[in-house]
Amino acid sequence: MTDQYFSEQPTSPSDPVSFRLEIGDVALDLTTDSGVFARGRLDKGTRVLLENAPDPAGTGDLLDLGCGYGPIALWLAVQRPGSTVWAVDVNDRALDLVRANAAAAGLANVRACRPDEVPADVRFAELWSNPPIRSGKAALHELLLRWLPRVDGASYLVVSKNLGSDSLARWLDEQGHPTRRLSSHAGFRVLATT
Repeated sequence: MTDQYFSEQPTSPSDPVSFRLEIGDVALDLTTDSGVFARGRLDKGTRVLLENAPDPAGTGDLLDLGCGYGPIALWLAVQRPGSTVWAVDVNDRALDLVRANAAAAGLANVRACRPDEVPADVRFAELWSNPPIRSGKAALHELLLRWLPRVDGASYLVVSKNLGSDSLARWLDEQGHPTRRLSSHAGFRVLATT
């Protein structure tokens, strides 16, 4: 059985690969690894999110939920150096990569941690996520219902049209989190939830 990117302890042998992330005026050299989502590249959905969502909130803590090796969190940290960016994931290898990538980029405002390590009193100005759709609908719904109530502003999600973006938007509306489509590009929808 192969690792899933949402495995807590990937069992696949470590095989780091580096690449250069370039989005707008942000350029970062990042390291990825096996057992972590989008090894060796910036996945298409994350690119669509970063290129099509509004500028991040000017103040307050920001949350990258399901951060993987950290492309969203580090991009946010560059954009908002005065904000704390919480990079949250269950995958220990991913969290180690976020820490190493943040250190290499000189970004001291990134805090990589497991979900239970985020203090209960921390509130977020915004949530940004390419959520772990393949973890299953029940797990995804539980994840979103846990974190969305802690967000004071908007939450930006990118989801493939073919993996249920429209049904997720309807479900979020039904749960009391009004959701609208900000953009549709390359088979992905960028959703804004309040």
